[in-house]
Amino acid sequence: MNTFNYNEHFKSCISGIKSEGRYRTFANLERISGRFPKALYRPKDDAQPREVTIWCSNDYLGMGQHPVVVNAAREALDNSGAGAGGTRNISGTTRYHVELEETMADLHGKEAALVFSSGYVSNEGSLGTLGKILPDSIIFSDEMNHASMIHGIRDSKAQKHVFRHNDLEHLEELLKTAPLNAPKIIAFESVYSMDGDIAPIKEICDLADKYGAMTYLDEVHAVGMYGKRGGGVAEERGLMDRIDVIEGTFGKAYGCMGGFITGDTAVVDTIRSYASSFIFTTSLPPSVLAGARAAVEHLKVSDVERMRMFSNVKMLKNGLESAGLPYLQGPSHIVPVIVGEPNCCREVTQLLMNNYNIYVQPINYPTVPKGTERMRFTASAAHSKEDIQALIDTLSELWSTHHMLQTQVA
Repeated sequence: MNTFNYNEHFKSCISGIKSEGRYRTFANLERISGRFPKALYRPKDDAQPREVTIWCSNDYLGMGQHPVVVNAAREALDNSGAGAGGTRNISGTTRYHVELEETMADLHGKEAALVFSSGYVSNEGSLGTLGKILPDSIIFSDEMNHASMIHGIRDSKAQKHVFRHNDLEHLEELLKTAPLNAPKIIAFESVYSMDGDIAPIKEICDLADKYGAMTYLDEVHAVGMYGKRGGGVAEERGLMDRIDVIEGTFGKAYGCMGGFITGDTAVVDTIRSYASSFIFTTSLPPSVLAGARAAVEHLKVSDVERMRMFSNVKMLKNGLESAGLPYLQGPSHIVPVIVGEPNCCREVTQLLMNNYNIYVQPINYPTVPKGTERMRFTASAAHSKEDIQALIDTLSELWSTHHMLQTQVA
């Protein structure tokens, strides 16, 4: 009897990815407590672990090892144990959830907040629910939106229009085609993590007002880092009151884990009550929630970490500029260097790791379009000036001696 050969089919799928140069491998890393961005790398060949410098972490401010965060997490672990106990609806809501949601609502000047297990889940659940719950709704989505937003919009089954990235004229053309009385949502990000550019938030809000649309803003790469209290780019620009739903994460600048939304009580309560990815997911444990809240509260009043990070970002960009190394010159803290070919991108990152103890992951399709493969460098608040100079010197050497960085900057 001829039956389907499942194993061979799976092997063929992986072979296809490998032939395209976009097969991903994971480095076995152990972050060193108190010494981020340093970590121990454990090669697969059983060689001795060696110290490397991480250059692609989203822990932008080094809060994952900040004493105020670690101590809060440890205290919650001692007080309440390791587990969450279940979903929020059954047995998993704790005072740590309540306090964190109060903190996030205050941060964004909103009536309510809701914590999810991750930023991906918060986008997928919220946009999926809003598109379903609003009758005959139409969602307008920036073409560079994160996969989690695309997932939620697709799940909502709502009518969807994709506008060209940060293109206000195209967005308005699409809005004009929609019935004025139809529920509409404009979904976009503040900082786009792969190119490092920032959305024209005010102008998008103006269009939303003009055409009667809700605004849904993903601030995952901005919360903690922009604005007087770390509320994001919308806070920095005085626009938080014009955004209906602000979504963010605790897994980047706050150094922990989890996602959230903030907004009016009615919309947050609706998502809480209808989003299956919230209802049926085991909640975050007390230690994570307490650590996240400590990070948020600390960054509401401390500017030290933000100033140090932006100083490091400026040094990195200036150094690349002086060395004649091209990169995408966006206004944010993200520094992408486009390689443009997946195999070359992988080879460069392997060379950096094996020969220079510099860890940066290749970013290939489907995370970015084919032909735009890149290395995405993040100069955190925890990097030293020596770390930054060593990276610049190394990239300069690769450029001049190996000529491997065939950067194609648009």
